[in-house]
Amino acid sequence: MKAIEITSFGAPDVLKVGERPAPVAGAGELLIRVAASGVNRPDVLQRTGNYPVPPGASDIPGLEVAGVIESGDRDAMTEAGLKVGDRVCALVAGGGYAELCVAPVGQTLPVPEGLSDVEAASLPETFFTVWSNVFDRAGLQKGETLLVQGGSSGIGVTAIQMAKALGATVIVTAGSDSKCAACVGLGADHAINYRTHDFVAEVKNLTSGKGVNVVLDMVAGSYVSREIECMAEDGRLVIIAVQGGAKADFNAGLVLRRRLTVTGSTLRPRPVAFKVAIAQALRHNVWPLIASGSIRPVIHSTFAAADAAKAHVLMESNQHVGKIVLTW
Repeated sequence: MKAIEITSFGAPDVLKVGERPAPVAGAGELLIRVAASGVNRPDVLQRTGNYPVPPGASDIPGLEVAGVIESGDRDAMTEAGLKVGDRVCALVAGGGYAELCVAPVGQTLPVPEGLSDVEAASLPETFFTVWSNVFDRAGLQKGETLLVQGGSSGIGVTAIQMAKALGATVIVTAGSDSKCAACVGLGADHAINYRTHDFVAEVKNLTSGKGVNVVLDMVAGSYVSREIECMAEDGRLVIIAVQGGAKADFNAGLVLRRRLTVTGSTLRPRPVAFKVAIAQALRHNVWPLIASGSIRPVIHSTFAAADAAKAHVLMESNQHVGKIVLTW
C-alpha cells in the first residue's frame, strides 16, 4: 500500500509517499480501505519529533480515517453492528495516512447519514477528544458556560457545536475578527479576539462577574493563571495541549477559595477500552445530532494525500477554520 512516511524529523517536506506492507487486522480489529484521513495537531508534533509514538502503534502518522471495511474480526464486527463493506470512520493510534489502516472495532463508528468520506474523516479525533474532556472529565452540564481557547481550530469548532447542542452557553477566543465571526456563525454565543481584547476582562463582563464553569485549554503556559481568574466557583479547567508552554504559575489561593479543578489528559496512549467507552457515548449522544444536522463537520481544506506536506504547512500557519483532510 501507499503511505505517507516521516522520513526524518523536521519541516513539512519530510513527509513523503512511500510503500509499506498492507496491515492485517487481528482479534478485535478491522481493516479499512481509507478514502480520507484527518490531519491534526498531534500529527505535526509527531513529524517534528515532539510526540513519541505509543508502544505498538504504527509510525505512520494519522489518528483518524474514513473509508470502507475490507476485512476483520467478524464476531467482533457483528457484536458492534458492523460488517464488511460498511462505510465507517475510526480513531486510531497511528497509521491513518495510508491507503489501508487497521482499527479496533470498538473505536470504529458508522459514517453518520448524509456525510461524505471527507466529512466523516474529520470527526473521530476531535469528537473523541471533546467528549472525553469537556463532558466526561469536566462534566459540562446543560445551562453552564464553556470557554474554548482557540475556537476556530478543529477541536474548537467541535466543542462549540457539541456544547451548544447539549444546552451550554459557549464563549470562545480566536486570533482575528474573521475567525471570531466564523465561530459565532457556528453557534458560539460570544467570541473574543485575543489579539485585541483581554479575554479575562471580557469573560468577567459577559458573565456579570460570575465566570465560566468549564475551560477547554489548548494553550497552557501563561493562559492558566488568567483562566483561573475568570472561572466560576467549582469551575473546571481542562488542559489538552501546551502550545503556549508546559510551565504555568497561578494563584493557588483562587483555586482554594473557588474550589476549582485543574486537570488535563492526552488521548492517544489511553487503552482501547477507554476509547471504546467514548465511542459508545458518541454513538448514543452525538451521532444522532450529526445525522439531524444539529452538528455539522467543518472542513477548511482538502489535499491529495501526496500533498500532505502542504496540509501541514496550512496547519502550522493557523489560518484555517475547522478541519484539514487528506484524500486518497
